[in-house]
Formats: sequence, C-alpha cells, structure tokens
Amino acid sequence: MLYTGNTKNLGVIGNPIHHSLSPVIQNTVLQSMQLDYAYIAMEVNEKDLPIAVAGLKALHFCGFNITIPHKINIMQYLDNIDPAAQLIGAVNTVVIKNNKLYGYNTDYEGFINALYAKNFPLKNNSAVILGAGGAARAVIYGLHSAGIKTIHIGARNIDRARHTAADFSHLTDIHTYNWTEYEFKKILHDTPLLINTTPLGMYPHIDEMPPIDISLLPASTLVYDVIYTPEKTKLLKTAETMGHPILNGEYMLAGQGAAALKKWLGRKDIDIDLMRIALHDALQKNL
Repeated sequence: MLYTGNTKNLGVIGNPIHHSLSPVIQNTVLQSMQLDYAYIAMEVNEKDLPIAVAGLKALHFCGFNITIPHKINIMQYLDNIDPAAQLIGAVNTVVIKNNKLYGYNTDYEGFINALYAKNFPLKNNSAVILGAGGAARAVIYGLHSAGIKTIHIGARNIDRARHTAADFSHLTDIHTYNWTEYEFKKILHDTPLLINTTPLGMYPHIDEMPPIDISLLPASTLVYDVIYTPEKTKLLKTAETMGHPILNGEYMLAGQGAAALKKWLGRKDIDIDLMRIALHDALQKNL
C-alpha cells in the first residue's frame, strides 16, 4: 500500500500501546478493501490526553480507538456520547465528523456478536457473569441489547457488584452474589451461559481462574471467557475437558474493531472473519 497526502488516518491511543494488535486487524481489512486509509498505534500519557485529542482533531483524523487507561477520561473531551457508552461508562471509539468528536463503546457489540455467530439463543434466556468491572458493564449492556431476561453477577467485591447492578437494574432483571456463597452455587446448576470478565487467567498469570466449580454447570452450558491471551485460559481448558462448548475473547476483540470500522467508514461490509483470522495469526506469532 502506497500512502500519500490523500491517505486518511485512523489509530488507537493508550499507554502502554506497543502490544496492541489493532493496527494488524484494521490494516488487514482496509487493505483487503483497497481503501486509502492507514491505522496506527500512538502512545499517549494520561497528562497529555487533552493535547493528543486536540492534535488528532487538528490533523483531520477520521477517528480513533481508545484503550487503557483513557476509556473513561476521554469522555470529558467529546462533543457527543452515545447513550450505550454513557451507561457503560467508557468510550473505546471516537468518530471525528464535521469538526466534532462522537464517542461510542463497541466492546458490547463485539461481545454479543460473538454469541450471535455461535447461534446461541439469547432472547428471554439467562446468564451468569463473573466479575463486576468495566468489562462486565459492556457485557451486561450487550446481553440486554440481545433481549436476555435475567443476569446473575458473581464477584469477589460484592459492593462493586451491587453498584454495577444498580446502574443496569432499569434495563434487565439483575442479581448479585459473592461467588463463594451457596446461593450462587445453586444458580450455576441452571445457567446456560457463563461469562468470565475478570482478568484471572490472563497472561502471564495463566494458572489462575475464578473460584468456580465447573462441575456444577449443566453439560450444555457455554463457557465464554473474554480473555484472548492465552487462547485457552485455565477456565476454558477446565470447561472443555468436561465437555462444555467454549468461546474466548478473540471474536469479541475482532468484533469491536469491525464495529468501529463500520462507524468510521459508514459501511456495513466489513469482513469480521478476516479480522479474526489476522488477530489469531498475530497472537500465535507472539507466543
């Protein structure tokens, strides 16, 4: 691809950012579509965030992604925030249009689209979420958007879980538990979908997993871990040995990237499978 003065710019900001695979998946698809765009990773310190945002706007970027630690702080510099992102409490995608900044959260779209691809029945169903942090909030909104009936949150920090649940209680039937208590274990006996949103099991702490007895789950329960490094966490490996269908976070990451690209380009014909394959190949090379 030959980049010129006409090339349109996209990117991702965060700190650290050297590990980001977003340039790989985004540029792979942009080049496959033969579009004159370039997507780059840019390290931005927290204190420099307002200057960086102003700079991207001044440089006529079409948009950019936001990752740790800026997903919350970015919101104060935007002209408009999508209601879903407002409720989730974080923005990971900004569209720059007519000299204004529009904020979105595409994490929930990536999460739920992975379940759609699995043909998992979501409407009027129930789910158990492990953890109550930022990732859990995106998952809750995604489940709500798909018509889930009941959500159970199991967490180590019950106060945080209750706070999260309260923010979404007007949208869906949601309950909270300490994940070691007896009532939560009873819930596991009937759940069709278990989702881990905690970092337990993420590289390099690959020997960790949430303190959940997988044997309590029905044989058909889908176990979904939003972690993608390693490809199979200890939780997923344990579930797989017991015969459960499993799903990791690769499709979610590719899916949120595809949703962002749709917003930047104003097009729907984004090849998410190509993004997922590019991501998987890049992850394998980094092992």
